[in-house]
Amino acid sequence: MQFDQPRLFAAAATLVVLLAQTAAAQQHPHTNAPAKAPAVKPVSKAPSIHVNVNEVIVPVSVTDDQGRFVTDLQESDFKLFEDNRPQEIRYFSRARNQPVVIGFLLDLSSASRLHWKHYQAAAIALIQNLLTNDTRFSGYLIGYDQEAQLLVDTTNDPGPLVDAVRHAKPGGGAALYNAIYLAGTKRRVIQGEPLRPRRVIIVIGDGHDDASKYTLDQAVELAQRNLVTIYCISTEAFGFTNPNTQHLVRLAQATGGRVVYPLQDVYSDVSGYLSKPQDAGNYELMVGTGEYRSVLDTKLYHAVTDVVGSITMEYILRYVSNDPTAHNFRRIRVMVDLGNVHVRARAGYYPNPIPGRETASDAPSVPHRDSR
Repeated sequence: MQFDQPRLFAAAATLVVLLAQTAAAQQHPHTNAPAKAPAVKPVSKAPSIHVNVNEVIVPVSVTDDQGRFVTDLQESDFKLFEDNRPQEIRYFSRARNQPVVIGFLLDLSSASRLHWKHYQAAAIALIQNLLTNDTRFSGYLIGYDQEAQLLVDTTNDPGPLVDAVRHAKPGGGAALYNAIYLAGTKRRVIQGEPLRPRRVIIVIGDGHDDASKYTLDQAVELAQRNLVTIYCISTEAFGFTNPNTQHLVRLAQATGGRVVYPLQDVYSDVSGYLSKPQDAGNYELMVGTGEYRSVLDTKLYHAVTDVVGSITMEYILRYVSNDPTAHNFRRIRVMVDLGNVHVRARAGYYPNPIPGRETASDAPSVPHRDSR
């Protein structure tokens, strides 16, 4: 069989040209339209998986048997449980002065009149010690008497809060629980709450409530749902039995805070309130000696420093619940394997906001700048 070599070479050359054109078309599809590819049956996209990650913040305060803060613990010293199930600590910090937003709730009821100047000074000292124009720290002021009122919305400038306290006048009933609801529903929130910054409320009052439409149980629940820690400076009247102080204790213990009592036994060693009653036509009781006032100022000063220390020297633990499907109240327990220490942490939390109620997370938020 004979081959026509010229024709064979021509055919081979044509084939080479066609192959080169095909390769060029594949590299530059816009210059030569490629042949239609066979139809391919589309693959259905996998459904999106939405996971509700419930990260919980647990501020922890540890004190020794003398009430002094223990500040040198490591993450390994802590054990964290939710409903008796051990939890993995995802975040741990013992750094001082971590970001926080603080609600100052000031009792403006008639019960505060007698020693109002002292309570006023304590509130101003708290504000000035905790809000220092540092962008990590923000605060707001709520006054409560017959009604609760947001006097100054969230800011890191202490000036407006101090001015509002100086111009406040006590009188009327006491709506403490309404004030806690107001703190959790109507003020501006800082971006990142409640993890960074965390949330704190400081109540300066005696725990009495005779004007709220909400109950103590509802106030505790709102605080737990919003991961708020409540501290209280009791203004319990000197020498009187006050059953309402247990309301402050419950608010603090349920949320991981504490109550300090600067006015207890303030006149035990000096002449003062109730020690020299007088009838000046309106049955007022005289306050007593300058020594008494000095002791009172000292005790209020220590109360302020105790609360400031508790807030600024807390350990911060965070975890993600290993039972994300539960919707009921979850109990938290924090343990430290050291003798003679007292551990304060929130008693638990609700994984969801109160149904049908506006929560702080629904309010307009403002950005938070961390000045670290």
